[in-house]
Amino acid sequence: MNNKTPDDLLAANMRWSRERTAADPDYFLRLSALQAPEFLWIGCSDSRVSANVITGLEPGEVFVHRNVANLVYPADLNCMAVLQFAVETLRVKHIIVCGHYGCGGVRAILDDSQHGLIEHWLAPIRDLYRHHREELVSLPNDEARIDRVCELNVRAQVHSLCQSPIMRTAWERGQALAVHGWIYHLADGRLRDLECH
Repeated sequence: MNNKTPDDLLAANMRWSRERTAADPDYFLRLSALQAPEFLWIGCSDSRVSANVITGLEPGEVFVHRNVANLVYPADLNCMAVLQFAVETLRVKHIIVCGHYGCGGVRAILDDSQHGLIEHWLAPIRDLYRHHREELVSLPNDEARIDRVCELNVRAQVHSLCQSPIMRTAWERGQALAVHGWIYHLADGRLRDLECH
């Protein structure tokens, strides 16, 4: 790992800002004028899974909500507020729920140690594991089980999202709004559509 400091990050930001302005003098003027992304990304907080980076999108092109294990809890006011703003104000056209293989949140449900508050947060994944236990125990090892639960979790979160009153209301009023379930593979940097819209 590197030993960067906050000062290093500020210096890198200064270089990035100068490079952007040198390449396009109006870049920041355009960016600050309007936020009009067509995508909402609901993803994991994992630092290796940055929506803009892995999709090649620029700032302003994707609205992002991230949490541990990319959960869509109806009782999570943060997630629901982001969803409502994205759907009703920004009028995004696509919502992507994106998980990733090897997710630490998913991994945490397979070990027997206590993780504090995260135990409550991950309860839906623990339930998902129990529900699919027969399939999961037939897999060859823990890594295969973790990866399968990562896929199942994306599917479950897409379902939860689609059942939310915000989404149902949007579709009832005829808003063009597609939902996608994707998973990211850290080993090769590729996204895969799980086709669970």
